[in-house]
Amino acid sequence: MSLAVSGLNTGLSTGAITVNIFDGTRKPFSDGQLLITLRDGNQNQVSRKYHDHASVTFGGLSVFQNLGDNYAVIASAEGCKDSGFYPVKISAGENRIVDLMLLPSSNAFNFAKATWQPLCASRPKLKILFSAGASDDAAAGNRYSDLMDYESGGVLACLLNLVAAMDQSLLPQGTALDYVKQVAWDRTGSHAMARDRFFAWADPALVKQVELAKQHGAFVDAPFLLHPGATKSYKQNEFGEANLQLTFHENDRQLINGQTCILAEPDIDYYKDAGAHLLLEVLVNQFGSLTDPRTVYCLRWIAGRQAGIPEFDPVYTIEKA
Repeated sequence: MSLAVSGLNTGLSTGAITVNIFDGTRKPFSDGQLLITLRDGNQNQVSRKYHDHASVTFGGLSVFQNLGDNYAVIASAEGCKDSGFYPVKISAGENRIVDLMLLPSSNAFNFAKATWQPLCASRPKLKILFSAGASDDAAAGNRYSDLMDYESGGVLACLLNLVAAMDQSLLPQGTALDYVKQVAWDRTGSHAMARDRFFAWADPALVKQVELAKQHGAFVDAPFLLHPGATKSYKQNEFGEANLQLTFHENDRQLINGQTCILAEPDIDYYKDAGAHLLLEVLVNQFGSLTDPRTVYCLRWIAGRQAGIPEFDPVYTIEKA
């Protein structure tokens, strides 16, 4: 990755931020100049310049020992959607790393590594899950592959986003994905797959596991009245954005391979704050624009990098159309 340094000062009264910019393939950005803006927590613009490198270190940043240390980083480039992160809390003598992703304004899903055979080879857990309920491997592959053209690939991208997030969601025993037994592949009706959620039949033990995780602060109770028929809902509490939400419909039951399972409804909201979610996302959805899996892909990847967990990798990538 190309590196530039802007005013690095290692004095103990100052801190530094290194900004790394990636594209939708999760590789260092290389498609033109980058405009990076830094603001401190007092809303002062510290830097706003164009850069030729995908990695830039801003040194000599004032440390105030108060809310002024919560810096905002915003990146933009021609032909791309803006990206940013806040708060980036700096400390004296330390260098904070911020990884951002810029998606092309005109973009497309690249499912080359997410086609059925490559997916089965690289993600055996997903092969087992996506094959559940199908008569044979060919039927499972056809059912899965049909999603690539459905709603321009948005439903498949959502499904891959969510199962990747669930597989990263650690519970007292296993991950959230380990308890999912069969996906509901419906295209219509109350259990229909969509660009912002899917439905699946899960081991009822998943509810208890999430409740135990909630006791340790990993999940919080979430409102479920906007989910018809739901009985409980919990939202992951790990990231600033793009937290996994698990909503349960415990009165909907189905026998899967001899086990009584309950209906689970995973989704990911953009925002951690419930008020922001209600005003900025749910109301938008009411006007016909569901949560965009592209935005979820970007926000979840950035949030994971900031949290220092393994890279969010939902198999597909997003590239310039």
